[in-house]
Amino acid sequence: MSQPTTTAAKAATAAAQSAAAAGEISTELDALSQQLLAEIREANLTYLMLAQQLIRQDKAQAAFRLGISEESAELIAALSAAQVLKLSSTNTLLCRFRADEDMVWGLLTSSHQPNRVGNDTTQRLHASILMAGRLAA
Repeated sequence: MSQPTTTAAKAATAAAQSAAAAGEISTELDALSQQLLAEIREANLTYLMLAQQLIRQDKAQAAFRLGISEESAELIAALSAAQVLKLSSTNTLLCRFRADEDMVWGLLTSSHQPNRVGNDTTQRLHASILMAGRLAA
């Protein structure tokens, strides 16, 4: 009868160790998740502060560079410090990549014919035109 008890004890010990390991992994994932959320909030705050600075210097150019409408630029410029802090504390990025097409990424990263003379500048210009066209659409 000692054999089944020993087997049951080993199984219980293995289950406890497995649960402890899962708990440690869960704690590590929670810490990583919290760090990522903090970084998102920091990126939001930085983005809103930069956006306000750009808009206050030149609203039309800022709207183009940020990929937002002039109405949105006016709203962002009018935000109080408290409103900026409240908006930045969300868990969702407020900014987004405008280069959401493979062709634009290829142009921006110069993955097309890198040895051609003047190609890098031309590719970046082409990518800028494509992204600007998305704002106008």
